[in-house]
This record gives sequence, C-alpha cells and structure tokens, in this order.
Amino acid sequence: MTSAGLDQELSPRTHHLPAAALVVLSCGATVALTLGVGDTGRLVAVAVLQVALVAAWVVATGIRGSAGSLALGVAAAAGADAAMLLPERPELDSLLAVLGLGFLAAVVHQMTRPSPRLYLVASLAGVVLLLCSVCALAVLLALGRLDDGDRALVTAVLAVGAALLVGHLVDLVLPRPEIAAGVPRGLLGLVLAVVAAVAVALLRRDGGTLVSGLSAATYGAALGGVAALMAVGASYVVAERGQSSWALPVVQAVLPLAAAAPIAYALSLNGLG
Repeated sequence: MTSAGLDQELSPRTHHLPAAALVVLSCGATVALTLGVGDTGRLVAVAVLQVALVAAWVVATGIRGSAGSLALGVAAAAGADAAMLLPERPELDSLLAVLGLGFLAAVVHQMTRPSPRLYLVASLAGVVLLLCSVCALAVLLALGRLDDGDRALVTAVLAVGAALLVGHLVDLVLPRPEIAAGVPRGLLGLVLAVVAAVAVALLRRDGGTLVSGLSAATYGAALGGVAALMAVGASYVVAERGQSSWALPVVQAVLPLAAAAPIAYALSLNGLG
C-alpha cells in the first residue's frame, strides 16, 4: 500500500471533477442498460463496474502482488454474479461462500509472494476490501430480480448518483466545515448529498400517500448517507495518493455504489423505497 502523505494535495478540480463526470457516466450507463436491454444489460453494467473497480482499486492503493490481486478480484466478481443469477431465488447468504473462499485464496496469495513480503497485512486488507466490494456490486443483480426490480435498481442507482454528484460539486466550491484534515470534504456537502438522494427517492416513489413519502424519504436518506460517507472514505484514498491517476476517479465513483447496493436490496426487500 502507498505511504504517501497528505501533504501532496491535488487541486480541488482534479479531486472532484473527474469523479463527478464518472459518476454521471457510470450511473447513467447502468440505468440505460437496465431499461434498454433488461437482464442482459443489467449484467453487463454490473460486470463492467466490477472489472473497473478491481483494476482501479489495485492501481490506486498500490496493493503488492497486483497480478494475483487482479485475478482474485475478477474471480470473486464472477462467482458473486453467478450466485446472484443462477438460483431461482437468490439469497445474499451465498455470497459468504464467495467471500470465504476469496479470503483463503488472498491469504495464500500474499503468503506465497516472493520475499521480502513488504506491506503484507496492508495488501491483504486491501484485497479483502476489494472482494467485499465486488460482491456488494453483485447485489445489484439480486435487486433487479425482485418484484418490480428494474424500478428498484434504477431508483437506487439514481439516488446514489445524485448524492455523489451533489457531494462532489458542493465540496468543489465549499468543502466546509472540514471533515478531515487534508481531504477536501465538508459537512455541508455530506448533508446536501443526503438531501439529493432523498429528493430522488421522493420523485420516484410509488404512490402519493404520507406513508409512501416517509418510506421513500427513509430509503433515500439511508442510501444517500451510506454513499456520502463512503465517498469521504474514497476521497481519503485520493488525498493519500497525492498524485493524479485514472484509477482514483473510478474508485470515487464506483466504491460508494458498491457500499449502497446491499442497503438498497435490504430496504427494497422490506417494502421501502
């Protein structure tokens, strides 16, 4: 993993604008493929997001044993997607098998690296987080298979996309009050990101009753809060690297969506959203 300090700061434009553009591109493409091509489009969209995150995460974090880490990430993505697509009624429990096998493979991979095995624990932690992230993205496939699944998936992606976009644009202009030193993220951006997700959920709610409004607001607030907080974490990775890279905006755009996907599934399964 990188040991670069936070004293090498990227400009706010470099930190936020590429990520905001990729949020629009990734969320827009996911919605378009889901609505335009159906199940196949949804699978293509999720697979592209997974592969992009695998490649970007390995590059952005500087995981040692990068070739093996890439292979593990792609294999975990394929296994997670199969677990969400092959059963007639997909259950998230099946992802535990993918994660368990992936963790064992990651330990063996890191322990068998050529000596000296520098940053072994940090690299193992990075691979494990990557495995969790690609499995979380696969949950979007399960979300799409629920009753009215396409609508649920589109609402979730749009809510997360709105939260991320608003967060980046607000923090580009006014990253205050500062959340963490050296990271251009502010409390105002975080709050408005959640508000944006709530607005999207309310606009896409099914029905005009007070109950449906409260349900949609809760759904949007949950997704917006998770996405916004994960976006702050991704911004810390960017600030730590201290240099421009194609991988950093990808991590900023895709990692928060991965974190929000299981939340969207759980809430939709319980009738919220």
